[in-house]
Amino acid sequence: MKDVNDQNVSFFSPQPFFIGAFFSMQQLFQVYWLYRLWKLDFKNPGERAELEQQVDYAPYFTLGNLCIAAWMVFWNSSHLAISDIFVNINTFSQIFYMVAKLPPMDTRSTSSIVTHIVSKTFAGIGVLDFLHNGSIAFFKDAPATMPIRVLTGIGFGLGSAASDWIFGGCLVYDLVAIAVGQSGSWRTLLGAYAVGSAAIVGAKNFAR
Repeated sequence: MKDVNDQNVSFFSPQPFFIGAFFSMQQLFQVYWLYRLWKLDFKNPGERAELEQQVDYAPYFTLGNLCIAAWMVFWNSSHLAISDIFVNINTFSQIFYMVAKLPPMDTRSTSSIVTHIVSKTFAGIGVLDFLHNGSIAFFKDAPATMPIRVLTGIGFGLGSAASDWIFGGCLVYDLVAIAVGQSGSWRTLLGAYAVGSAAIVGAKNFAR
């Protein structure tokens, strides 16, 4: 996978090890989420509410992992335009669930906490995948033009302002990953965006 990454670079190419590190961490939460989905008993009234929260997310969880599997197949064969289709499906489906269907976190409920973490980190890494795969599929070797720089700042700024600490933290991580993978003034600007996004997310969630 890294050889395809190294052969295809663009203005949103991250440092590849950041993606691997994020996925490794997220997989641990996914395994625990799946364990609870298997362990909880719907017939037990005390566990039914916990299980229902996870069952509601299960179709999006399944769709996301199927898209990632399909993405890997086409990525490894360097069919980046096709792999981008699956990236888009995953990213927008996860964001849709997070924005439109995910109920507020109940800190008394383990299922609620874990579902928030899994769904929001899935959406968070999805944003990075969306930017990365799209840029190399359609703008290989292209520099970051002024419109790209401005829109990146606006997009991440607005996203950070609308996010909680989980998804907001993912957006900051995405910016850091891309910054480390870039160079020159674009790298410096991305680093500044990361600091700004972290400040926005921190201020918003501290004020709650």
